[in-house]
Amino acid sequence: MIRKPCVAGSFYPLNSPSLKKSVSGYLDPSAVKESAKAIIAPHAGYVYSGHVAGAVYSSIAVPDTVVLIGPNHTGCGPDVSIMAQGTWEVPGASANVNADLASLITEETDLLSEDFSAHALEHSLEVQLPFILTLNKSATIVPITVRHAKPKDCRTIGEALASAIKRFKSDVLIVASSDMNHYESDRTTRAKDALAIERVTALDPEGLIKVTTMEGISMCGALPAAITLSAALSLGATNARLVRYATSGDVSGDYSQVVGYAGFIIK
Repeated sequence: MIRKPCVAGSFYPLNSPSLKKSVSGYLDPSAVKESAKAIIAPHAGYVYSGHVAGAVYSSIAVPDTVVLIGPNHTGCGPDVSIMAQGTWEVPGASANVNADLASLITEETDLLSEDFSAHALEHSLEVQLPFILTLNKSATIVPITVRHAKPKDCRTIGEALASAIKRFKSDVLIVASSDMNHYESDRTTRAKDALAIERVTALDPEGLIKVTTMEGISMCGALPAAITLSAALSLGATNARLVRYATSGDVSGDYSQVVGYAGFIIK
């Protein structure tokens, strides 16, 4: 099963040379590499959020296995969907799904359903791949999309993911794909995002879900981020730091309606 790119030419360059140049431009080869349990990176068009994603990816070592967790924007497929086999393509590169780790994850919980439809046209995971494959061309992935999950289910899925990673017995990076608040003024977005950022850096998955709900923070990957925080905590994480924050207004110059972007390293 081959998953073809669906946002090449819109979110990022269509052809391989242009894509390589674009990604390389966002990466800092002089940055010190850290060993991370997880990261949170944005998934907007590279012109808006590539510098934030690049700051995060520049600062980590990408192992041979990466679990990608992102929101389901399309509404297709089950509430929580895992693609358990196949290959994902982006211009000039591809990543195989790590069927062994995917199998371990589904053994740990029945809250994930094997499905392709939720992934076919979903951009949130795809835009991470050029960064991952630039830093490790041999990386394999386990794609997971989340349409809906209760807070207790996020904790259960995160703990199941951590248990599967421990059984896998090889280095695994978890990547949560999320933008922050959407389509409010720059001032409002920064204030709202600060509340969500505070919960992420406090390693508080339940608090993140609560504050985004109570304060109306339209962080599209809040549930994937909560799952990732729960998994990281179960894997022994003790620190989460904000690497870079920006809004689309910083690029467009329009501060009346912006989207926020934040990048985190969790270790």
